[in-house]
Amino acid sequence: MTRARRAGRPFFGLIECVVVESPAAFEFDGAVSREHATAIWTWMTRDLAPDLVDPGTPDGDFARQALDALMPELLGRTRQAVAAAATSYEAERRLKTQVGGEIVYGRLPMVLNALKCRNLLGKAQAFGRASNGMQDDAGLAVALQSMPLNDQAVAALLMMAAVGQVANPGKLITAVIRIAGSAQEASIQRAGFKPLVDAMLAHAQNQIHALAHSGPYADIDLTCRAIDRFHRLVRAVNGYVELSRASHWSTIVSALTKAVSERVEPRLRDVAGNLNMALRRGREGSDRLDSEQILVALNGVYVLAAVRDARDSLGVNALFDQAWNQVGQALEIHIQRGLDILRQNPGDMVTSARLEAAIKMAELRFNPDYAETLRRAKDSAERLRSA
Repeated sequence: MTRARRAGRPFFGLIECVVVESPAAFEFDGAVSREHATAIWTWMTRDLAPDLVDPGTPDGDFARQALDALMPELLGRTRQAVAAAATSYEAERRLKTQVGGEIVYGRLPMVLNALKCRNLLGKAQAFGRASNGMQDDAGLAVALQSMPLNDQAVAALLMMAAVGQVANPGKLITAVIRIAGSAQEASIQRAGFKPLVDAMLAHAQNQIHALAHSGPYADIDLTCRAIDRFHRLVRAVNGYVELSRASHWSTIVSALTKAVSERVEPRLRDVAGNLNMALRRGREGSDRLDSEQILVALNGVYVLAAVRDARDSLGVNALFDQAWNQVGQALEIHIQRGLDILRQNPGDMVTSARLEAAIKMAELRFNPDYAETLRRAKDSAERLRSA
């Protein structure tokens, strides 16, 4: 493999479907921290197999295929290194240091297991995609029972890969309850499906990182998808499984809900103020359209709409209700003012552009029909310009 200018993902993405972002408050069997995967990948390429793998090779199909062919040799060298470290305390200490510390060393068996099962991960993803089209709960239950539930370590990896492709996680939980004969937490665990619920919680936790991005040019679609995905995953667990009070799963759900709510709350507090700043008319003689502020306000309304659909899985009800009402009232005021100004001065292009942005926000806050009515009113006001 030739040296490239920049490195790609750990293992060139061979196990990307089970990798989660770092840091994470909770660790799950089957979810590999990117930080740990990177540390182990660095150790392998630097100390174990510098003659086999160049980590700077461009990340792509060629690199993955080449690494896949070399994987038996790479895993063999890794097993030898681990076995040698087990012979003495000093050897183990050196290996832990090389790998990146005791915590990373403790996750090494799971990473090696993921690499060993790499071909099964693709099949698990295919199962996840196929489950989206399954309408028969009984058929889905049969398919779930084909997972290697007796090997919980492998099942954890496969469930992690599969859940990442599932659009409606609640369908899987419904099928699991059918198999277990009960929605109780203990019954689901006895049936061997603890890895499935763990995978859902791991994916839910992984959405938190997408909410860290802020600013006018942040990927707002990514943020809204993360809120929606978190809601679907948490609702599947919290809404269908009878969680015991203070149980492991219940504790995780509460902590994740708190973490996501804390990320969302500042956006809800700011949305009404940002909207007013964006849509407020400037002073006489200095009115101009602040495109960046318009974008900030529009992004805030997008988040507000996403939270509306996910509020059952978030702890922001009071703050949401306040922001929702404030935004609705502010939009009605600004839109009416904009229409009045356009009727008086149909050639006011700044007001026209500002009003168009307000109508887009109204479409999100109210509904498309109301927005269409407003657009017709705007068009009617602007036609006075050509009359």
